[in-house]
Amino acid sequence: MPSDVHLANARLVLPDRVLHGRIVIEDGQIAEIAEGGGVPAGAIDCAGDMILPGLVELHTDNLERHIEPRPEVDWPHVPALLAHDAELASTGITTVFDALRVGSIHGGTGGYGAYARTLANEMLSLRAAGHFKISHFLHLRAEICSETLLEEMADFGPSDRVGIVSLMDHTPGQRQFRDLGALRAYVTKKRGMDDAAFEEHVAELKALQARFGAVHEAGAVAEARRYGAVLASHDDTTADQVASSHRSGVRFAEFPTTREAAEACRQTGIRVMMGAPNLIRGGSHSGNVAASDLAEAGLLDIVSSDYVPSALLLSAFRLAALWDDLPRAVACVTATPARAAGLEDRGALSSGQRGDVIRVAEAGGTPILRGVWCRGDRIA
Repeated sequence: MPSDVHLANARLVLPDRVLHGRIVIEDGQIAEIAEGGGVPAGAIDCAGDMILPGLVELHTDNLERHIEPRPEVDWPHVPALLAHDAELASTGITTVFDALRVGSIHGGTGGYGAYARTLANEMLSLRAAGHFKISHFLHLRAEICSETLLEEMADFGPSDRVGIVSLMDHTPGQRQFRDLGALRAYVTKKRGMDDAAFEEHVAELKALQARFGAVHEAGAVAEARRYGAVLASHDDTTADQVASSHRSGVRFAEFPTTREAAEACRQTGIRVMMGAPNLIRGGSHSGNVAASDLAEAGLLDIVSSDYVPSALLLSAFRLAALWDDLPRAVACVTATPARAAGLEDRGALSSGQRGDVIRVAEAGGTPILRGVWCRGDRIA
């Protein structure tokens, strides 16, 4: 059963302000928020530290890093899942949508097989047994340039906790990989391809897109509706691509590559998500638009840790410094991603919300995580 917890003498980061006070979690939910610096008997004295909602992560490659720690190394899935869960908990993430690729290529130079259904079964079993520290949902990354996308998506259904389906079109020469030089550097390093193999790989992906692109995209949109999942676009680059995403019912855009695309998202009501590593490093490793530029222009709504889980909390403090508005920045990693994914029960410090909270100190603009509670249970 969830535990009761009372955190006092803290700076509570509420949706619209920072309040010096205390918060009480009972039966897994926030039961009370009160102003004042007193520390009642039995309460934890936070000594002025901040209390934030638990972080909500919509897109992370971290699980794939655990199941394949090096190229061609297949790590046992159950310990990988548990290590992934514990790592996210240690960074303040209390809700995660685990990104799993669906759609495989069985031939050619860059082939890869199916794994999502098997891994999802193991994840759901661990969750049902109560072995996870945090809350897990599925995020299916629908690879348009593949051979078996729709067959793999057919193996999932409404009972599988598929919260997000993202449309991934990695055709060389457009979106994230408009610059073939950047793609060459990425693929040759990850897969050890020589120039001839790379050229063959590019040709194969373009052929797959020409053969399957339209039917796969339409099918993935239909499957997302069948699951009851939120639809996301990925790497939109042009206003036309955003318009297509809008027609499909996309709710948020993952990592638009240009300001043009981000502005088009704002005009159509699609939330914009950018990567925390982009924000912290000061630019995209692929040469695309900088997250900080979009933030300064008021075009950034959600931040994802992407491939560095600990970056999510740090990104909120970088945004707070940029905007001079801590509640607005914290919303980018809590309430806004939760609402974008259709979750109304978490992401804010308010009565009735899930008791997912984190305690944070600060040193020179860098957050220091001092405690993590999920439904009132201390997990880190």
